[in-house]
Parts: sequence; structure tokens; C-alpha cells
Amino acid sequence: MNLWQNYIQPKTLSEAMDAFANAPRPLAPVAGGTDLLLDLEQGRHSPVQTLMDVTGIREMLALEVRDEFLFIGAGIPVNRVVADPLTARHARALVEAGSLIAGPQVRNVATLGGNVAHALPAADGTIALLALDAQAEIAGESGTRLVPFRELFLGPGKSTLKHGEELLVGFYLPLSTPHQASCFKRIMRPQGVALPILNCASWLERDGDLVKEIRIAVGPGGGTPFRASEAENVLRGDSFNEESLNHALTSLLSQAQFRTSPRRASAEYRQHIVDGLFRDVLNTAWGRAES
Repeated sequence: MNLWQNYIQPKTLSEAMDAFANAPRPLAPVAGGTDLLLDLEQGRHSPVQTLMDVTGIREMLALEVRDEFLFIGAGIPVNRVVADPLTARHARALVEAGSLIAGPQVRNVATLGGNVAHALPAADGTIALLALDAQAEIAGESGTRLVPFRELFLGPGKSTLKHGEELLVGFYLPLSTPHQASCFKRIMRPQGVALPILNCASWLERDGDLVKEIRIAVGPGGGTPFRASEAENVLRGDSFNEESLNHALTSLLSQAQFRTSPRRASAEYRQHIVDGLFRDVLNTAWGRAES
């Protein structure tokens, strides 16, 4: 039994939009296919008439500085994102997150766009991009637009992308400047492929002993990728010390909605282990921002 009837490979966004308008439906875009193809084989995805391979679309394959931003194309394999000097310089949390996604073979074909589009609240790349204040570029019938990263998500496995009408083109991240740094770490349980029990990313800017600006993301902290905004408010403008970290952790625990996963961990266990993970990530980012 064929999993699809038509296979097309557009080379530009214009060709992809034309395919959305004219190709036989149902239509699904595919890049690495590490989730989609398994879902089709195992019956977890509705049948597809047309599979649209986006790995040749030029606009989705760039990784470069554009004005004051680093652009990362959604069609780039995760291992290329991890290995590129630009991401190492401007988005270290993303490098650390990407290096933990699945195994090396999967990272060679899986894309950052696919990691995000799957809309899981604890996806490693997603949590890192959230802390890095990414904007998403989305292409549709009327052209392209930029969307704040948090606005992409509606719930577990649900995004605001219009299925069969829009493509995630890439991500814009602010360039790093002196005394800014980021970090990503996770606690995981090996299950064939190591799955995160809990992950955390932070970006911060320091001014001497003061936290000038900060962003913290935790997964899973709710039904969508979670920004610990109350913990950020506690730390922003304050001295970075044990007392301020304690107050921030209390705020995080009051805001986050940890959930129980039968395959990973209970909500209570996640509440217990977030303490050490939170402190480790923030202390690491703080030390990196010193130089």
C-alpha cells in the first residue's frame, strides 16, 4: 500500500505556494520525515495524497546574518545548525539543544523546522528558540510574515500554521552582544532514544552583578512551550545571587503547570528536579556572560 500518490519537490517558495493551490489533496510538507513518515506508516496520521518535499527550497536553506539578526532556515538539518560557527557564537543554547535531539543519524536528516512544527511543549529546539526570543517567518498565499515565536503554539501537537496552506520558512534570532549568553540543559531518561523528562533554556544579559535582561523557558511547563515570565520578573534588574534565585524558583513553581507523563515522569517528580536544573542553567549562562 502506497503511503502517498504524488511526490513533488519545489525549489522556491513560489513553487511551493503554487503546489498548495493546485496539487491533489490531502497534501503534507515533509523535510527530514523522521516523525511524519513513521506516523503515516503506523496510522497515526491521516492519509496523504501528495507529499511535498521542502528540502530543496532555497529560502529555507540559508543560515546567515541578516542585518541585526541570525537567520536559520527551517529546512536545515539539525546537525548543520549544531556545527555552524554562527549558531555557536549567537545561539549557544540552540547548539546545546540540537546536539541532544535523538541520535546522530536522525540529526543528519531531521530539521529545526520539523522540531518546531510538531508543536510539542518539551521539544528541545523549541525550548531553546523560545529563550532566544526567536521570530518565525511564515510563507502563505499572500506572501511572508514574521510572527513572535510564542504565537506559533495552540496546545500539545497543535500550531497556528494553516495546514496545507502555510510553510515555516525559518527563524530570526537577535545577534549576541558582549555580556549576553545562553544555556540549555535537560534531564533525560534513555528509552532507545533519550527523551527529556525536563529541559530548561535561558538567555541573559548582565551588567556587573545585576541581571539586566533575562528569558527562561522550561519544557514541559504547560500545554504549550513555557516561558517562566514571573521568574524572569523576579530576576530582572536584581543582583544575581542565591536569594534572588530562590525567589525566582518559587515564582517558576507557582506559574508552571507540570504534567504527568506515563513514559517519562510524574508532575511531582518534575517539580522536585526543576530546582537543580534551573540553577545549573542560570549559573552557567551567568558565567558565560561575564566575558
